[in-house]
Amino acid sequence: MAKIKLTLSCWDYDRTRALQDGRVEVEGVDLTYLPLRVEETFWRMLRYGEFDAAELSMGSYLMAREKGAPKLIAIPVFPSRAFRHSCIYINTKSGIKEPKDMAGKRVGVPEYQITMAIWARGILEHEYGVKPEQMKWLTGGEEHPGRVDKVQHDLPKTIDIRPIGPEKTLSAMLESGEIDAMISAHMPSPFVRRSPNVARLIPDFPRVEKDYYRRTKIFPIMHTVALREDFYQKHPWVAQSLYKAFAESKDICQESMYEFSALKYMLAWSIAEMEEERELFGAGELWPYGLEANRHVLETLVQYAHEQGLIKTRLDLKSLFAPNTLEEFKI
Repeated sequence: MAKIKLTLSCWDYDRTRALQDGRVEVEGVDLTYLPLRVEETFWRMLRYGEFDAAELSMGSYLMAREKGAPKLIAIPVFPSRAFRHSCIYINTKSGIKEPKDMAGKRVGVPEYQITMAIWARGILEHEYGVKPEQMKWLTGGEEHPGRVDKVQHDLPKTIDIRPIGPEKTLSAMLESGEIDAMISAHMPSPFVRRSPNVARLIPDFPRVEKDYYRRTKIFPIMHTVALREDFYQKHPWVAQSLYKAFAESKDICQESMYEFSALKYMLAWSIAEMEEERELFGAGELWPYGLEANRHVLETLVQYAHEQGLIKTRLDLKSLFAPNTLEEFKI
């Protein structure tokens, strides 16, 4: 029987490389892997449904799932995770010295609903006592003017939010002092070129993030992988095949990371970093897939999205994922 054709858009991660280069095959599938930047993938999938399957922002997916549009169904694969204490930048003349000083400030964010921002706001509220309604939110392009939210939201009236306009960028506004702070997954260009006007809110973020993990056991999930529902309904078995292939590709990556005969990455102390992470995360898997292994992290994300008014109900986690990927066969 001929294989079915499937187009997948997913960024070029080390943990997906074996899937991208063909070392791992998806059972029954003739795969076209498009390693597009995540912003482009999200925009094309959420706006136009261009791909059969795609990497997606968990925050945007939660909103789309609740609204029923676009019609998508995820598999419990999480190709992107990141701690987010490091992604809050400040204007050095804003008067912000520590997280509690964010109250009353003007804060830029590219899109209010993106997962990075959900986690950062949740951390500010639950770790430092600063709620989203205590800040003034401005949305728009970080480095390019004209960015708009990919998923429309209906926020509580207590949230003060407005777009910055089609001619401005958040990075320029941060450097000039038009905004006091900015939450961004990308380092703002003035920070990269070491402008004295821009700094991180939490300069010693590695120490703070490690302490956060020790206390909460949360390694924040950023992205999932979702299929168009019409494709899934026609080929439901593909969800399980994709899940297995992503897991196999990740396992290949994880095994190769600990081959210490030579430095695998252009980082002088990468071996020491990996050893430290193994000690911090324990004997368990650093980057688990599957619902149950990630239940605590996903429940926290759903809680934050609900508290922040992005979703109206606390979504049942099982409803987010293809049913046939929630259990494994036994022999």
